[in-house]
Amino acid sequence: MFNHFRKELDWGGRKLILETGKIARQADGSVLARLGDTIVLCTAVGVKTAKPGQDFFPLTVNYQEKAFAAGKIPGGFFKREGRPSEKETLVSRLIDRPIRPLFPEGFRNEVQIVATVLSHDMENDPDIVALIGCSAALTLSGIPFFGPVGAARVGYIDGEYVLNPTLDQMKGFQLDMVVAGTAEGVLMVESEAHELSEEVMLGALEFAHASFQPVIQAIIELAEHAAKEPWALPEPAPEVAALKARIDELARTSIAEGYKEQQKAARYEKVGAAKKAAAAALTAEGLDADKAKGMFKDLEADIVRNAILDTGLRIDGRDTKTVRPIIAEVGILPRAHGSALFTRGETQALCVATLGTGQDEQIIDSLEGESRSHFMLHYNFPPYSVGEAGRMGSPGRREIGHGKLAWRALRPLLPTKADFPYTMRVVSEITESNGSSSMATVCGTSLSLMDAGVPLKRPVAGIAMGLIKEDRGFAVLSDILGDEDHLGDMDFKVAGTEAGITSLQMDIKITSITFEIMKVALAQARDGRLHILGEMALGLSGARGDVAATAPRITIINVPKEKIREVIGTGGKVIREIVESTGCKIDIEDDGTIKIAATSEEQSQAAIDRIRGIVAEPEIGVIYNGKVVKTAEFGAFVNFLGTRDGLVHISELAQARVAKTTDIVNQGDAVKVKVIGFDDRGKVKLSMRVVDQATGEDISDKVGAKGGGRPRDADAA
Repeated sequence: MFNHFRKELDWGGRKLILETGKIARQADGSVLARLGDTIVLCTAVGVKTAKPGQDFFPLTVNYQEKAFAAGKIPGGFFKREGRPSEKETLVSRLIDRPIRPLFPEGFRNEVQIVATVLSHDMENDPDIVALIGCSAALTLSGIPFFGPVGAARVGYIDGEYVLNPTLDQMKGFQLDMVVAGTAEGVLMVESEAHELSEEVMLGALEFAHASFQPVIQAIIELAEHAAKEPWALPEPAPEVAALKARIDELARTSIAEGYKEQQKAARYEKVGAAKKAAAAALTAEGLDADKAKGMFKDLEADIVRNAILDTGLRIDGRDTKTVRPIIAEVGILPRAHGSALFTRGETQALCVATLGTGQDEQIIDSLEGESRSHFMLHYNFPPYSVGEAGRMGSPGRREIGHGKLAWRALRPLLPTKADFPYTMRVVSEITESNGSSSMATVCGTSLSLMDAGVPLKRPVAGIAMGLIKEDRGFAVLSDILGDEDHLGDMDFKVAGTEAGITSLQMDIKITSITFEIMKVALAQARDGRLHILGEMALGLSGARGDVAATAPRITIINVPKEKIREVIGTGGKVIREIVESTGCKIDIEDDGTIKIAATSEEQSQAAIDRIRGIVAEPEIGVIYNGKVVKTAEFGAFVNFLGTRDGLVHISELAQARVAKTTDIVNQGDAVKVKVIGFDDRGKVKLSMRVVDQATGEDISDKVGAKGGGRPRDADAA
């Protein structure tokens, strides 16, 4: 019944298994990919005909994690998987980026890739398994695809590269890098590093590329047995060449003139007018102007790319290595805890940092279990940033991806929670964009955190590199414009400090690039990064000495673990009352660490005094402030040390004989009491007669009582 094929590979000490022909047989391509006990079902389906007039390639990739893969039931009211998590979105992008360049130029048929995590062994991350499985499914499907693609994760542990480290091995990592590519070269890189050198990063790329070659070979061998017949691609219509030639005649000169305009808006206006005029001429000649849309882009690319290779000068007049003018400003929002406006050319990011407490941490519910994050970075790209009017809604894949890239760049430089017990959130609002707003976010976030008083180890900056590669040579471009990104061959983002790289992301739009080009790009990026750090230092060179006056002040105290229950109280009654009465936020950890956040010293001290009063043990001979909570015929019960009650016997209420308790005290009275002992049940015995109620002085000697006390204010106990 099943036409089942299986390919097994010993890969880095673990078995990688690719199977097809048993599950999802109606998909064009279907592969069950397995590494250890992590299993991902990957499918590829393509539509045989393109929609008429469609001028883009409609590829969608959906990576989805099922809760049953980890033996879990989803949380929430509906108890089923809902909108994609941040990780699902990021992995979908991770798969999309290396496979998209490998479809034929001009291919416009809709293709959908779905990767479903069926099992997670808590050792092998499903992302690499999914990427390999999707590459294999496409290779088997018959859909035009110039693959296959291989992928690997590389760790750097104790000076050694590690292939596909487990989740446990990645704790305390120095490098987490995912690399994908073909047999010829690398197509995609995503990484987070702890200030590693360019040499170490390049070595990791080479290590990964060599490591996934056996995977590519395994996919090829599986395809030899199980691949479907390749689709026949339609031959270009004879009139296409003639149409391209006519467009070149009509528009080359005017478009080239438009690209001499260095200001973005003016350039777009001139180039747009040139294309509109050429389209009108085509229509007047009876030619199909709609078919010419993609041809205009090809013409623009030819003009821009060859101008750079011929002259060494770019659209805005810069050479290949110069970074656009930078202005770095901090403290621009008076009520924010930290703020920065980073402007580089026509790209601008307004980054705002907010400090919170442990209660503000993000709770992440994933297949690996529940975790908490005390650093969040949210990136927003409103339409006005590029002079457009468009739909605004929840963050898209691009916004999530750019935010995560900047998050990775900053995270290695953050202080530990023990050193800086704040939750940190940064929002980056892109207010202008003309190239690499994600790297502007890295720079602006670094400045805003330092402005908020976050003690970063070192400032972090980022730069985007581009590439123009033709048969006659190549040019690496520093700090690329938006047009250079669209019309170029590479988007290579590098972030880091003066000491090394913290994040590297690369996407290639051609089949691959050489390691020699990457080496040049990394060296040029380092020079650019150091220049940007110097410009940032003019705005703020290091973290401020203290957090902003508007930020909460967090004080940490420690109490015995056995006292935590008393601080919390039954059903949280005690801690709620302290929070309500003092206005503080209070976090209590299982080890007895208590973090108190307040906007004033008075609030903080009041909460500290209350908590210390609860956990303190009464000492014989010590005088405390107290409050009468109940009266009886035989004496008065007095609350002191927060939650501690003791009895003042009627004989200890005053120096003279007392006939009735309420002749001396009533419920609610504030009194001063001295601990004179404990009864057989451990209850505290108190005295008022040996304490001067006006001054709090111990007058035991004057009234003939034994023992001496030292005055102590219960609120400071």
